[in-house]
Amino acid sequence: MKYLACGLAATMTAVSGASLAAQDVPATAPAFVEQGRAALERLKAAPEPRTRARNVIIFIGDGMGVSTITAARIHAGQRLGRDGESHETTMDGLDHAALVKTYSFDAQVSDSAATATAIMSGVRTRSGVIGIGPEAQNGDCASGRGYELPSLFGLAQQRGLATGIVTTTTVTHATPAATFGQTVQRNWESDADMPPLALEQGCIDLARQLVEGPVGRQLDVILGGGRAAFAPEGQADPEYPDKAGKRRDGRDLVAEWRAANPDGHYAWNSGQFAAFDPARHTKLFGLFEPSHLQFEEDRTAGEGGEPSLAEMVATAIAALSRSDQGYVLLVEGGRIDHAHHGGNARRALTDTVAMDDAVATALRLVDLDETLVLTTADHSHTITMGGYTARGTPILGVVSHDGEQPHKARDGKAYTTLIYANGPGAPEGHDRHDPAEDDTLALNYRQHAAVPLSTETHAGEDVVVRASGPGAHLFRGTIDQPLIYYIMEDALLAPRPDE
Repeated sequence: MKYLACGLAATMTAVSGASLAAQDVPATAPAFVEQGRAALERLKAAPEPRTRARNVIIFIGDGMGVSTITAARIHAGQRLGRDGESHETTMDGLDHAALVKTYSFDAQVSDSAATATAIMSGVRTRSGVIGIGPEAQNGDCASGRGYELPSLFGLAQQRGLATGIVTTTTVTHATPAATFGQTVQRNWESDADMPPLALEQGCIDLARQLVEGPVGRQLDVILGGGRAAFAPEGQADPEYPDKAGKRRDGRDLVAEWRAANPDGHYAWNSGQFAAFDPARHTKLFGLFEPSHLQFEEDRTAGEGGEPSLAEMVATAIAALSRSDQGYVLLVEGGRIDHAHHGGNARRALTDTVAMDDAVATALRLVDLDETLVLTTADHSHTITMGGYTARGTPILGVVSHDGEQPHKARDGKAYTTLIYANGPGAPEGHDRHDPAEDDTLALNYRQHAAVPLSTETHAGEDVVVRASGPGAHLFRGTIDQPLIYYIMEDALLAPRPDE
C-alpha cells in the first residue's frame, strides 16, 4: 500500500489540470496490476463454466467507436442491396459484450499507444508511450528504464505459444508495436525518427525491436506495411523506385531477418505472399508498402498488389495453427482511424466492413470451443450520426425526413447524416457549402465538421468489446480497458484448480 500511496501523490502532481477525488487512483504499474487482478477475481466469482482457451485472436478496429460500428453496419447492408438498418455484421453475432473506458493515465481522450498498452499489458500509461508504465515521461528515453511492461505476447511465447500480428498500418505503428515494443515515444519507428540524445542513451527504435528484440524476433507472423523503417537510406523501394529506405544506421533489417530465419518467408506483394507454404516455411514476414497499406477502397488486388485483411488473417491462422501449444494473434484494422482523421467517412466505413470480413474469415477457420475471439477499439472518433433521416437513406447521404427532399438547416442548406465534431471538413469562415450540391457518396468527400482543425481528433467516449469462446462470458457491464488484458491472460495462461 505504501507504493500505491506514493504513486497517488505523484499522480496528483503529474497530471496537470486534473482534480482527483479522494480514492485509490493507480499511478504505478504494480497498482494497475493489483487493480486489474482484483477486478478479474470479482468477475470470476460468478458461477459460470470456464474452459481454457488454446488460442486468442484479438481484433482491434483503430478508432472504431459505436457511431462507426453503426454506420458501417448500415453501409455494409446498403452495399449488398439490403436494408442497412437491420443488417447484421459478423461482429454483431459475437456472444458477449461490454463497454470499455478508454482514457489514458494522463488524458481524457487517449491515443493508440496508451490504449494498446492497456490492452496488451494491463496497465494504463501516458499517451504516446508503448509498453512502459506511467512512471516514464513521453519522449524521455532515460525515464523509461526499469518500468518496462511484459506483454501478453511475451508471456505467450514463454509458454511455447505461437504469436502473430496482422495490421493495415505499419507493423511498427502504435497498436501492433504494443505486442512487442517498449518505447517512451510511439513515433520512434526507425532510428531516423529518434533525437540524438535518445540514441546516445541507448533507446532502440521499434523496427529494430521487432527484428532483434526478445518478443519481436520470436513472432511467427508479421504482416502489414512499413518497409521504409527497415531499409537503409538510399536503398530504393522494390515497388516505388522514387522512394527509399529511411534508416540512418545503414542496416537492412529485412535482410537481417531473412538471415536469422533461413526457413522463413518474406513477401512485399500479393504474389510473394501467396507463395507462402505453412508446411515448408517456419515464419512469415510481409511488408506490402513503404508506409501504411492502402485503404480498402484504394487497394489493388492481384499479384502486384496487396492482400486484403481477410486474406492476411486466413494465412496467419494457417501458419499459427501449426503450433501444438496454441497461438495469440492480433489483427488491426488500423486505417479506420486514418480515414476518420482525414474527415473521410466513406473510407472509414469501408475499412470497418473489411475488418468485419476478416472476423468472418477467422470464425470460419477456428473452433470456438478452444479459441477466444474478441473485437474492440482502442478509442473512438468524433463522427456522429443524426438528423432524423428516413430509413433507407444512404448512410453517406444528406438528411431527408421523407426520403425524398433534403432537410434544411437554419441556414437554408442541407446537412449529412454523418458529421464530425472537428476536422478538415469545417467550412472556411462562416459560409457553409450546401452538401446537397455535392456527391456526398464520392470516395474523397469530406463530411462537414463543426470545429476547423487540420486533422480530426480521437473521441473519449466508451467503446465496445465483443467476444465469443472460452472466457468471453467475463466481458460484461462497463469495464476498464486494462481488464481486457487480464481476461485474455486468464483465458489463455492461468492455471486451473484441477491442474
